[in-house]
Amino acid sequence: MKKTISTILAASLFSFGLSSVSAAPHDLGKEVLQPKDGWASFGNGTTGGYKADKNHIFTVTNKNELIQALGGDNKSNGKNDTPKIIYVKGTIELNVDENNHPVGPEYYAAGTGYDFDEYLKAYNPEDWGYEKEVEGGLEDARAEAQKKQKEQIVINVGSNTSIIGIGDDAKIIGGSLIMSGVKNIIIRNIEFEAPRDFFPQWDPTDGDYGEWNSEYDNVSITNNTENVWIDHSSFTDGENTDASFGKYFGRTYQQHDGLLDVTNGANYVTISYNQFEDHDKVMLIGSSDSKTTDRDKLKVTIHHNYFKDLTQRLPRVRYGQVHVYNNYYEFTNDSDYPFDYAFGVGVESKIYAENNYFNFDYDVDPSRIIHYWKGTSIYEDGSFINGSNKASKVDLVAAHNQGNDVQLNENVGWTPSLYTKIHPTQAVPALVKAKAGVGKID
Repeated sequence: MKKTISTILAASLFSFGLSSVSAAPHDLGKEVLQPKDGWASFGNGTTGGYKADKNHIFTVTNKNELIQALGGDNKSNGKNDTPKIIYVKGTIELNVDENNHPVGPEYYAAGTGYDFDEYLKAYNPEDWGYEKEVEGGLEDARAEAQKKQKEQIVINVGSNTSIIGIGDDAKIIGGSLIMSGVKNIIIRNIEFEAPRDFFPQWDPTDGDYGEWNSEYDNVSITNNTENVWIDHSSFTDGENTDASFGKYFGRTYQQHDGLLDVTNGANYVTISYNQFEDHDKVMLIGSSDSKTTDRDKLKVTIHHNYFKDLTQRLPRVRYGQVHVYNNYYEFTNDSDYPFDYAFGVGVESKIYAENNYFNFDYDVDPSRIIHYWKGTSIYEDGSFINGSNKASKVDLVAAHNQGNDVQLNENVGWTPSLYTKIHPTQAVPALVKAKAGVGKID
């Protein structure tokens, strides 16, 4: 799945001023994406910070060190395209103050006028109703507190960067990495824990009963970013499960958004050998139904990932050509995150799904695997479903069409060519469980 600098880039080392640098075995910072390994190998491929000179190779242990390694100023780091390799050692907590001390909602609410109890009184649906969105001084105060939190926990990543975990215990928790309008990023061997939005907004017009909506995707690839490889990492809500937040106005006080989203014209992304566990909205590809500028973009490959006890968006797609193969999906009946659907077929989406394995410890209606989100087409082949009985091959499109009024076709208009090997579906559970996640790179 990988090739080191010593095997494919030795001839060009001298020209980069790196003739004295040699890559040690399993030096993940010097590894680049293998040719044909998904959409991120398109064009010049994805090499991250492999060109970094010795002055731009860092080991970081806290948020301040991470920001310094990325360029020094979080507001401008997204524009820093100097090749850099950043090794993460231990746990980096992003929800901290300038002295690296963990903080809570009171830290961000100070001086804004935000008071949660007063917010609940002001926008109680019994008085406010469900017909209009919330507005007024308390909503403005909530938005201001949320903005202050965003300035602290969202970390901007510039082009030509590799962020690599050391060993099997490297973590980045409580914040969000964003790649906006950049190119050539590698993230590997990192355990991520989803950030909490301390100030979710109540939207009484969202659905029949309203919803609490939050910000901060764990990792966001957006705004025409290209060539990103996310590999052998883990994503979870950790101890901060949705159930632990309680309910207000009868709806979950949702403090999580997406785990790994690709939006706003981002392109050429490979997501491989990762583990996603215990989360609701996992992976959104595409911004909105009306974002027609996303046409011919959002090309993403998702392979050999372990999806465990998740609710939805595995992935949900608009517009993009998305190759989804050899992934293992596992669901348990007593999970805090009940299964809703796996493949979301959105407007003009073109999912090409091959040899994925779905394992439930209960019987499930196969028509639920695909969900209609105003799209018309999805190609699918080789899927296996294992419920309380033995595993069997299932035609998911036919199952969807049999169990739903809206009929889908398989005319997606493209065939993937950027892949190395597609394994037999029966081999997927053992292979993925053995190799996906942190600390499992060969």
